[in-house]
Amino acid sequence: MRITPKVWIGLAFFAGYALLVLGIQLISGIPYGEWGDSAGNLFRGAVLSLVIATVLLVAAVTWFGWWGPVLRERTPSRHRWPVIVPLLLGAIAMVGLFSADWGAVSGAFLFAALGLCLVGFTEEVVTRGVLLVALRTRFAEVWVWLISTALFALMHLANVALGQAVGGTLQQVLAAFATGTAFYILRRISGSLIPAMLLHALWDFDLFVLGNGSPGAGAGVAQGFYLPVALLALISVAFVIRNADERIAPVRQPHRLQNGTS
Repeated sequence: MRITPKVWIGLAFFAGYALLVLGIQLISGIPYGEWGDSAGNLFRGAVLSLVIATVLLVAAVTWFGWWGPVLRERTPSRHRWPVIVPLLLGAIAMVGLFSADWGAVSGAFLFAALGLCLVGFTEEVVTRGVLLVALRTRFAEVWVWLISTALFALMHLANVALGQAVGGTLQQVLAAFATGTAFYILRRISGSLIPAMLLHALWDFDLFVLGNGSPGAGAGVAQGFYLPVALLALISVAFVIRNADERIAPVRQPHRLQNGTS
């Protein structure tokens, strides 16, 4: 790694990403509640900021030399059964997509919504990637999960600045903590961040597609299972944290003797 992971670097990386995306979205002038009104609104309000963030993230993580620990666990969880949580979350999203009113989704909006899937890459790389790696240099795994997931959830408070009601935003923050826990579980069990990226992208894509037209009853039924799945995530996360061996030791420079050799 070209840059030694440290907690302050992870926090600065997180803050820089959040401010960059929020700044671009504010400049667009499109309130959060109007993103789903048209393909143009969705692209200018959300997708453009994600495209720019993606380019900068790839460049920064490559320069840091962190892709290895960002994308992979050293020792995946021995407890496999909690994978039911992300699987159920994916099932809820898939039922929603099958129940969507596709006749109300224009081709342009669908293209923009697919661009929104970049959120699965950007937010996972920042929170359950770079930030997680940085936190693992100092904290036990339970704190790594709690801090990274809490910051991921709190990042959604920015939607208040974009015009979303405070009450709705607080509900979104709580939901983001639960879904973020599911993404963390998936990383720990699969040993890779990539499945979490894909599930995150699917989840957000489903939410925006369902905002068009009149979805079928199946979508509402599936969403009714969200609360028990969220509770199961908060219970089962303890099992994937248990015996985690992901602590990143600080890199020490070799001791040099007076003659200049190590």
